[in-house]
Amino acid sequence: MSGNDTAQRVLVTGGSGFIGTNLIEAYLRDSVAVASTDAKPPRHPDHGGLHTQADLLDYPALKRAFDEFSPTQVVHLAARTDLFEKNDIAGYAANTTGTENVVRAVAETASVKRCIFTSTKLVCKNGYYPSAPDEYGPVTLYGESKALSEKIIKQDTSMSAEWCIVRPGSIWGPWFEAPYRDFFVTVSRGRYFNIGSTDTPKIFGYVGNVVHQLRSLLAAPAADFHRQVYYLSDYESILISNWAELIRGKLDGPRIRRIPEFVVRVAAFGGDCLKAVGYGHPPISSFRLNNMRTDTSGMPLDRLQGITGPLPFTLEQACDETIAWLREQKLIA
Repeated sequence: MSGNDTAQRVLVTGGSGFIGTNLIEAYLRDSVAVASTDAKPPRHPDHGGLHTQADLLDYPALKRAFDEFSPTQVVHLAARTDLFEKNDIAGYAANTTGTENVVRAVAETASVKRCIFTSTKLVCKNGYYPSAPDEYGPVTLYGESKALSEKIIKQDTSMSAEWCIVRPGSIWGPWFEAPYRDFFVTVSRGRYFNIGSTDTPKIFGYVGNVVHQLRSLLAAPAADFHRQVYYLSDYESILISNWAELIRGKLDGPRIRRIPEFVVRVAAFGGDCLKAVGYGHPPISSFRLNNMRTDTSGMPLDRLQGITGPLPFTLEQACDETIAWLREQKLIA
């Protein structure tokens, strides 16, 4: 099957989340039949009629959502995505047992022809992209849970539907939350500072471009889709300082200043100490600083680019749309 089915019916698990909300909006604009299942209510006020409440760990409720909609395609986005769990991978059961339940639901729903399973680039340490899709090296329990979920999918023999796995990078745009929403808000208020004298190349993904990538994959030939693994992001790397300056210029904000790196490293050490005594989420820590300093620009995207072609949004257009949304939500002036 190619994904260009005129009777397309798309079920989005995690449709109340950031990427899911944007994906549903794109399908609604194109009059594609779409439904959402999520443990949480929709964050978009117009999505209530599309939503079925179901926890990934409640298989009967999840299967009812499949049965009631009879999807031809499934985009599995629902997951626990934070890095807060430090001691027990069982805290990420939504990613492991939840994936098992989605696999089972796909296998037991005859209408489903294709499914995209969403993983993360953090199945390996940040900035490292393995040459083989079965190589894993997570450094967080979240990443470990997603590596396990990939293995569950790859080892399954019950699904007749075609499937692929996607590993999103750092995604931002309308309906987002921390940390990138905070980045825009901080720049708008003149509270953002560049760190040190150099900047590390980074790769980020605007959510509108990621939606385009997901939809392109669902329409791709079987040889490019089934049992494939793709990273999702924009195709060009940027420097955060340049991105911040672009946002500042569009908001006509105050000049962005630069903090000496040793000051930030001292603050990061202080954050480590706060975490050690039980303060869960300090604004800066050594882990966060190291992530900020990690070059992520080597993400392998050439194969995906051959499928999707040019992305619909430039960085400037993406910033314009995001700023407009932030203003609609009264998060910035």
